[in-house]
Amino acid sequence: MSRIGRAPIPIPEDVEVRIDGHDVHVKGPKGHLSGNYSPEMEIVMEEGAVLVRRPSDRGPHRALHGLTRTLIANMVEGVTRGFVRELEINGVGYRAQLKGKNLELLLGKSHPELVHPEPDTEFEVPKNTQIIVKGIDKQVVGQLAAKIRSLRPPEPYKGKGIKYAEEHIRRKVGKRA
Repeated sequence: MSRIGRAPIPIPEDVEVRIDGHDVHVKGPKGHLSGNYSPEMEIVMEEGAVLVRRPSDRGPHRALHGLTRTLIANMVEGVTRGFVRELEINGVGYRAQLKGKNLELLLGKSHPELVHPEPDTEFEVPKNTQIIVKGIDKQVVGQLAAKIRSLRPPEPYKGKGIKYAEEHIRRKVGKRA
């Protein structure tokens, strides 16, 4: 039995959850999120918590059970605390700066790269070599951070490029070794 799927999702006091069949709407201090989930899963509200139940112990139902519960828990966490993804820029002359709400990246190309924020996301640039992506939807924040990283992925010889803050780049030795 799925341990993740069985766990109830506690609802904080300042969060409002509405369940319409298989649509779940979550409203909190940071914003509003909604999602449509599998009709095979039963989503109910009991005693200030959301529970997800599955119809059988078959493999696909077990997988959907944990997935559905995790997606709803991420929505609740997103509207209360939000999600953050940090990136670091390494390389001589590589830097980032904010232009209004957009992010301008100078990455050794002939032109600066301009990245527009998705709805309900924002950028912060505390230092010109550090980028913070914030938002309420975990999937959107991760996708936007991956898009920024893909503009100049880190290379293994000198370590130049954009990497996640917690990422470790395996370095290779050069031709002389």
